[in-house]
Amino acid sequence: MRGWERALSVLEALGERGQAAEHGWTMDTELLPAHQQQVNALENQALVELAGREDRAELSALEGRLVRWAARLTPYGHDTLAYAQSRPRPESTPAEADPGRQLVELIPSQMAALRVFIALSGRLRFPPAAGLAQQVRSASCDHGIKRWRLHLTPEQIAFVGYGLWLHRMTGSAAEANRFAREYGVGHNPARASDEGPPTVDAREGPPPVITRRVRP
Repeated sequence: MRGWERALSVLEALGERGQAAEHGWTMDTELLPAHQQQVNALENQALVELAGREDRAELSALEGRLVRWAARLTPYGHDTLAYAQSRPRPESTPAEADPGRQLVELIPSQMAALRVFIALSGRLRFPPAAGLAQQVRSASCDHGIKRWRLHLTPEQIAFVGYGLWLHRMTGSAAEANRFAREYGVGHNPARASDEGPPTVDAREGPPPVITRRVRP
């Protein structure tokens, strides 16, 4: 479980127990020690409030026992939890279910270059493959590993290689080189007669030449 997922699970626990209790507090006997430790980090982010001495004294009187620890959501914590429970879920999309598509994960600088390529579609002689712009717009970012996730057809992957080649020709080769290492796809116009192009919709004109390196 990722850090933000653990944090949300603690917020959910505090929200449920606090709602069930008239006083709104979650006490030491209601959370695991590991969750209590997580609460301390959430307090630093102003998402959780820990009970002070007077609050603990009142809770002890209500409970008929010594309450050493208690916590509850702050308004920020409440709103964070409400948003998390309603936020868009990209886990299940038609693209992911399509066996003809491959998961492609791009680092931020690759994604930035690809967005420039997409934005230039109307000015290019070899514009992006059909559907690639939509995949870029709907891509989700896995912030845990700092990767943008796209589900692309082989044709779209080939044009990602072309876009990164354009980026390479205008200043930075790192993005294209990384893509070639990870997915075995790179653009090389000089080898057009040897390699042959990928299949492209004829309405888009002649496709860029893509060389594919077979990974061992």
